[in-house]
Amino acid sequence: MIYSLRKKFILISTISVFSVLFVIFVIMCVMNLMQLNHTMDTLVDAIVSNDGVFPEHDESGRPFPSGESSYMDIITKETPFSTRFFTAWLGEDGRVISVNVESVFSISEAQSREYVEDALEKNSERGWVSNYRFRIFWSGNGTAIVFVNGEMNRMMSNRFLLTAFLVLVGSGMAVLVLIIIISKRAVRPVAESYEKQRQFITDANHELKTPLTLILSNLDIVETEVGKNEWLDDMRSEGERMRTLINQLVTLSRMDEDHANLCICPFDLSNAVLDTASEFQLLADERKEALSAEVEPSVEYHGDEGLIRHLLAILLDNAVKYCDDGGKIKVTLHKRRHPVMIVENTYGNVDDLELERLFDRFYRADKSRAFDGSFGVGLSIARAIAKNHHGDISAYKKERTIGFKVELR
Repeated sequence: MIYSLRKKFILISTISVFSVLFVIFVIMCVMNLMQLNHTMDTLVDAIVSNDGVFPEHDESGRPFPSGESSYMDIITKETPFSTRFFTAWLGEDGRVISVNVESVFSISEAQSREYVEDALEKNSERGWVSNYRFRIFWSGNGTAIVFVNGEMNRMMSNRFLLTAFLVLVGSGMAVLVLIIIISKRAVRPVAESYEKQRQFITDANHELKTPLTLILSNLDIVETEVGKNEWLDDMRSEGERMRTLINQLVTLSRMDEDHANLCICPFDLSNAVLDTASEFQLLADERKEALSAEVEPSVEYHGDEGLIRHLLAILLDNAVKYCDDGGKIKVTLHKRRHPVMIVENTYGNVDDLELERLFDRFYRADKSRAFDGSFGVGLSIARAIAKNHHGDISAYKKERTIGFKVELR
């Protein structure tokens, strides 16, 4: 249990850390994209303001000094580079009537027309077509579209995001290592408390079994001398009840251990289910309950056969105890990807059951706590057995029927 708790602690902490890092990275991507678009739009707007021709002066009217070959150089103050752009003018019918590709050498006039068609399909004033940022505007000669190459800006942006991604992943891995290191210390108080609880159950088992065995033996001696009577029967019944409870607590304690001693071997699960169901057939007949089994033949499983039989016996015992008079009990076994066992029984008060609490220790649906041979730990043992076989058990209800589904992996 402690090992499982530690794994959950590491898993939850890891998910939390990487979720935060993922959100940070997404925010960085969005902000980076917005900055990239803003930078490119500033350059595009400068060209648009000059009617689709690269301006010879900056926004203040100062001519570009020698060595500053683009408006972007004024904005970024970085190494000068030639601004590659082209402008297309459209007619009233939306067709390209002229294209100016003098400032770009990698785009032919035919390719520029394809870029124009792609830009018009976006139905947006601004946007991206391949590595070109465009803007549709109204010039003195009609509608025009200017395209400015943003490949270098995108490359710089991608490099920044890659660096940020690597830094965040590295930070996350470093935090994960720290989480693994401190996880043992984090769960230590729980581990110590659990160990004390387990030791208490073990000690209580030894301390109680000896006097209990002595009491039951003395009852047998007294009964041989004074004969049977109801007081002796009541004392023996309560003694046997206490012995059963002690054994169940010890079993549950052992099943909760991280490395329970399971005898894992292949066995015929179909035969195990049929044999266990047949053991309850007589008891069901006495209660006038119809017990049926629908078992897929030759279902093989690797596990502890004794514990799997015990799990099914717990479910059948509950089904027989709580089935309506003259009701039906059905056991089903089938295999798809994994073997699945289902035990259902009719139960008129199924709507009053709290399914989420059925597997709690010492929980009983009978609020009066009247003893019916059950202590409320059987389903807890069943869940522990399923868990130790890497499986799962769940309860469900439908009209006048309650069922338990066991998936074995």
